[in-house]
Amino acid sequence: MSQTLSVSSLLMVPMAPLLGSVLAGVFGTKFGGNRIGRTASHSLTILGVLIAFVLSAMTLKSVALDGARFNETLYTWMVVGDLKMEIGFLVDGLTAMMMCVVTFVSLMVHLYTVGYMEEDAGYNRFFSYISLFTFSMLMLVMSNNMLQLFFGWEAVGLVSYLLIGFWFNKPTAIFANMKAFLVNRVGDFGFILGIGLIAAFAGTLNYTEAFAKSAELAAISFPGTNWMLVTVICICLFIGAMGKSAQFPLHVWLPDSMEGPTPISALIHAATMVTAGIFMVTRMSPLFELSETALNLVMVVGSITALFMGFLGIIQNDIKRIVAYSTLSQLGYMTVALGASAYSVAVFHLMTHAFFKALLFLAAGSVIMGLHHNQDIRWMGNVRKYMPITWITSLLGSLALIGTPFFAGFYSKDSIIEAVAESHLPGAGFAHFAVLAGVFVTAFYSFRLYFLVFHGKERYDQNPDAHHGHDDHHGHGHEPHESPWVVTVPLVLLAIPSVVIGYLTIGPMLFGDFFKDSIAVNAEKHPVMEELAHAFHGPLQMAMHAFGTMPFWLALAGVVSAYYMYMVNPALPAAIKRNFMPIFTLLENKYYLDWFNENILARGARALGTGLWKGGDQALIDGALVNGSWKLVGWISGVVRKMQSGYLYHYALAMIMGILVLMTYFVVLNK
Repeated sequence: MSQTLSVSSLLMVPMAPLLGSVLAGVFGTKFGGNRIGRTASHSLTILGVLIAFVLSAMTLKSVALDGARFNETLYTWMVVGDLKMEIGFLVDGLTAMMMCVVTFVSLMVHLYTVGYMEEDAGYNRFFSYISLFTFSMLMLVMSNNMLQLFFGWEAVGLVSYLLIGFWFNKPTAIFANMKAFLVNRVGDFGFILGIGLIAAFAGTLNYTEAFAKSAELAAISFPGTNWMLVTVICICLFIGAMGKSAQFPLHVWLPDSMEGPTPISALIHAATMVTAGIFMVTRMSPLFELSETALNLVMVVGSITALFMGFLGIIQNDIKRIVAYSTLSQLGYMTVALGASAYSVAVFHLMTHAFFKALLFLAAGSVIMGLHHNQDIRWMGNVRKYMPITWITSLLGSLALIGTPFFAGFYSKDSIIEAVAESHLPGAGFAHFAVLAGVFVTAFYSFRLYFLVFHGKERYDQNPDAHHGHDDHHGHGHEPHESPWVVTVPLVLLAIPSVVIGYLTIGPMLFGDFFKDSIAVNAEKHPVMEELAHAFHGPLQMAMHAFGTMPFWLALAGVVSAYYMYMVNPALPAAIKRNFMPIFTLLENKYYLDWFNENILARGARALGTGLWKGGDQALIDGALVNGSWKLVGWISGVVRKMQSGYLYHYALAMIMGILVLMTYFVVLNK
């Protein structure tokens, strides 16, 4: 392959899933007259994503081995003054890696959906949505300018909305997709302000051109203040990332998004969409490197998310929500790494996490299928006897998640903890504590879930919800069964990278020159990556060394505590709950953030709106200006009308009165 990448093959990557989506969405649904059946719908969409994956893998090979790069505009949409609005692709190490992750996880989810959504009436519509999502995400990661980035950003938000509310007859699903949409609007408002500031001061939306002017931007202060312009831009961009990547306090939408079908949770809320924010900050590294304030904010927000969202995972009983809180916590880890200027470490964790978290979600979905749609882990137990493949893959995913040496998650998570320890930002102390404590918390809730679901005694018959409802036709046969091959094959294919990918790629991704063009780090001010490079002597030694380090023992302690509490002495959690009721209540209510948003923010906004409507619209505009003006005119004309009566004697009287007044006036004046 030559040094250049062909435009046509790059164009095929996002277009193939888009075509599949359109065909399934138009001809496979009522909208286009149900012309094609289920088999055709899933075959077309899977084929589209497969083509995208194969081309992405070839692109990655050219980028990694031949050093091929691509950065061109394909289509100019419009030109306003000097500002060009274009569609173009920028393919470098970062893009190629993201393309492969997005297409591979999406392909696995497409396969899995064939089994998972088998009985669902909206089967074709679902395939259309997930392919459309894949297209949007590819447009986002491949863009070479901020306009296209924003297009992809909003498109994944829209598809996420459609998918969370996929079962639109469920009130909870409708509430959840509205919540996701609104919370993301808050973040996106910051994001578009950041893009607008770049367009206003750099005069371009193209990445390369904007970054070339970063030194000039760094010299400007924000008009009317003494803040640095770059700091304001970066904080605005990061607010966008906080919405999309669910960072505190804009994280509230992600746990609720579990109302959508499980394949969505795996695709959107684990592997791809929520990592868009991480990707974007990494892409904007030349700007973030210029502002210590912004980096510090990123680190502190990430560390709060990493620790406090983990705590919430401990008390959840819904199998999908536990995995959702774990996603929040891991996104916090990635954000902390961004704040420490270890962008490549953040993206490395993004990649390893995409595999094992998609695996955990799909395994959770497999368990839900096997248990006839029961999602409450309190009524599971001993599932490994019935579902061996789900059990093994789930265990591998959990081990990767808690950072077991040699597994994928270990290399990225440990690198993050090291990077924070080397950082000299003011927030690094707290962040280091948070990421270390988070290791114990992660291990504890992951293995609480694992032990309750796969070990222990079977508790299916105790489930208060199981004896009525849609499970009647199973009689008393609540025995789980292993899922069909379309479900287990993706589990196995995701389990393999969850184990090996970290070992294979840590060298080139963190310490090689894989990201050399994509990520800019000011090595003098932020020497974190150099410090890590000094300590790195290959993946084997890193893993061997880990057995003596703090994170390993904390993770082990988490697993042992979970084993003791849920397998050996199950009375203990209940006793702890009784004694620490206030803390439990706080966690149960998710730190009262939902309450605050609904009762204070939403009601405040509503009161403000009502006030403006009643006071501003009705009283001031309608009352004073519109109605007031005609009333005033009417009153004046009423007064004037009385003077113009048309009777001669009225006018004569007025003349005499006027003469009298004038005479009195002159007499008084002359005295």
